[in-house]
Amino acid sequence: MEMTATASTRGRPREFCCDQALAAALRVFWSKGYEGASMADLTEAMGITKPSLYAAFGNKEQLFVKALDLYEREKMEYVGEALAEPTARKVAEHMLRGALDTQTGVNEPKGCLRVISQVACGAEADSIRMYVVERSAKAKQALVERMERAKAEGDLPPEVDAEGLTSYLYAIVQGMAVQAGTGATRAELERMIETSLMVWPGR
Repeated sequence: MEMTATASTRGRPREFCCDQALAAALRVFWSKGYEGASMADLTEAMGITKPSLYAAFGNKEQLFVKALDLYEREKMEYVGEALAEPTARKVAEHMLRGALDTQTGVNEPKGCLRVISQVACGAEADSIRMYVVERSAKAKQALVERMERAKAEGDLPPEVDAEGLTSYLYAIVQGMAVQAGTGATRAELERMIETSLMVWPGR
């Protein structure tokens, strides 16, 4: 959708595509993390001036939140699809393979924006890290509930800890993201997936 920014205080209209600018900002955050992405990096990639960025998107933190929304809509739809799979094993497989596609996509930054942002440690990124953790917790809870349902349906053994199993699955996804970001090949990550599924409880 083409959106035209409002006229500047000097009366000169600034025209740019907000969607394209936000997609460019997402790539910067995804490749450099919140802390590593400078305002100069962002404005250069987005093709706009700093005043235009503030006028259209707010400050850096607000821009990141909008970029994260875009990331989750476009790059993490596999999570919702996974929850609809008929068995817990299929849920796990869909999650892992969806994560693999996102983390190793052609012409895309490697790794996972959520993981990159959660491991940020500087004071500037502390509020962002907590925000990402809170959002991730909501998605994780939905997966815990799906595993509990699998236990109730007899798909998982009754002694399985649904929360522990979900944390295990998340640890694999996050580990894949870290390894993808440090140069692991798709084939190497696929072996990790196959090994994880071999030890998955139940059918």
